[in-house]
Amino acid sequence: MPSHAGTPLVEASGLNRVYHRPRTSLTRPGAAVHALRDVSLTIRRGERFGIVGESGSGKSTLLRLLCALDRPTSGSIRFDGQEISGRPEKRLRFLRENLQIVFQDPMSSLDPRMRVRDLVAEPLVALGLPAGDRVKELLADVGLPPEAADRYPHQFSGGQRQRIAIARALAPRPQVLVADEPVSALDVSVRGQILNLLADLVDDLGLTLVFVSHDLSVVRHVCETVAVMNAGEIVETGPVDDVWEAPAHPYTQELLRAVPTLEGLW
Repeated sequence: MPSHAGTPLVEASGLNRVYHRPRTSLTRPGAAVHALRDVSLTIRRGERFGIVGESGSGKSTLLRLLCALDRPTSGSIRFDGQEISGRPEKRLRFLRENLQIVFQDPMSSLDPRMRVRDLVAEPLVALGLPAGDRVKELLADVGLPPEAADRYPHQFSGGQRQRIAIARALAPRPQVLVADEPVSALDVSVRGQILNLLADLVDDLGLTLVFVSHDLSVVRHVCETVAVMNAGEIVETGPVDDVWEAPAHPYTQELLRAVPTLEGLW
């Protein structure tokens, strides 16, 4: 592991995100919706960091801000020491190379008209990076045969499509892999396989993982640190085993009681 492992890589401070509902009156503005309230966190280089919460908790909004896909109403986000909140897209190339996302539904994130070889190479083409034999290497890394490169997404199972999405995200050799509910759209029987694949790749490639889920049992399987979100706030954070064994916040306790465990599948 490099000597700088464990240093802060992603830092968020005092993040707030306010949206406004459409007007229902000519004399009054639309109601304000506080999606995030004073959220701060630090993700260290090489860390597996989980963000967990129910639908509407604010985790997806936080993820969009961390990936510079949206701007905070107030607050600051730094990536590897550089401020990213508020930067124009043309000045975010360093972030696009070093942070890649695996989305929830691989079928909706992969263009059905493109062959796998072109899908996996697309981030390299977009960034002006050479492809070479990179597609073949990536398919092998995620457990797919070389001949998969000539096929289309609809010719694969859901688990295989998610492997393609992971290969695509790894193409530019990012420092950070963001996984947004990467197994929630998959059959229960293949979830463990994808989680184990992600864990192995993070270890083998020395990546930092940001893993978003509504299920704390899934986060526990792949992460070492967890932040629990509710109503736009981080209500509890710490080592995932400590939070699992002795949750301090009532919401975390409720979350653990409500979500069925998937342990035993891997």
